[in-house]
Amino acid sequence: MMTSLFSSFDPSTNMFQMNWMMMSTTMIILPMNFWLKKSRWQIFKKKLEMKMSSEFKNSTNHKEMILLSMSVMMMILLNNITGLFPYNFTSTSHISLSMSISIPMWMMLMIYGWMKFSKIMFIHLLPLGTPSPIMPMMILIETTGNIIRPISLSVRLTANMIAGHLLMTLLGNLNLTKIIWMILPMQISLLMFETAITIIQAYVFSTLITLYSSEIP
Repeated sequence: MMTSLFSSFDPSTNMFQMNWMMMSTTMIILPMNFWLKKSRWQIFKKKLEMKMSSEFKNSTNHKEMILLSMSVMMMILLNNITGLFPYNFTSTSHISLSMSISIPMWMMLMIYGWMKFSKIMFIHLLPLGTPSPIMPMMILIETTGNIIRPISLSVRLTANMIAGHLLMTLLGNLNLTKIIWMILPMQISLLMFETAITIIQAYVFSTLITLYSSEIP
C-alpha cells in the first residue's frame, strides 16, 4: 500500500536508480539501418522528421536549432509514451529531468545572443512604441519574463505528466466489481487523453524553444 499518493513517482531502489534506465530505451527503440530495405519504422521516422522540420522552419531560421528541437522532441516523446506502460518509470514527471533539458538550452541561446547581438537583445527588452514613463517597468517585466522561461518550460511538462498519471493511479485503485462498468470506460478515455497529452507536451516544449531562438538573428 502506498504511504503517499506521490510515492508512485519515487524510484524503487536505493543503491542504483534502475528506474532512470528507462531513458536508455530510446536507443533501443530507434535502431540503425540493419536492413537492406528500409523498414516501416524507419519510413515512419523519416516522414515524422520531415514533418517536424517543416513545422520548425516556420518558427526559426537557424538550421542547427531545428535539428536540436527535433532531437529534444523525440527524446521527450519517447520518454512520455514509455511512461504510460505499466510498471515503467516516467522520467519526465521529475522536475530534475525537465530542468536539465530547458536550462542548458535557454543558457545556450542567451549566451550566444548576448555575445553576438547585444544591441538586438537590448531592443527586445523594450517593445516598440512604449511610453517613456513606463519604460523602466517594461524592461523589468521583459527581463523577468525572459528569466522564468526555462522554469515555465520545465514546470509545464512536469505538471502535465504528474496530473495525468495521478488521475490514472486514482482510477486504477477503484477496482470494485460493482462499478467496473463505469470505471473501465473512464480509464480507457483517460488513457487516450493522456496519450494525446504526451504528444502535445513534447511538441509544445520543442516549439517554444524554437520560438525563443527566433528572437536571435
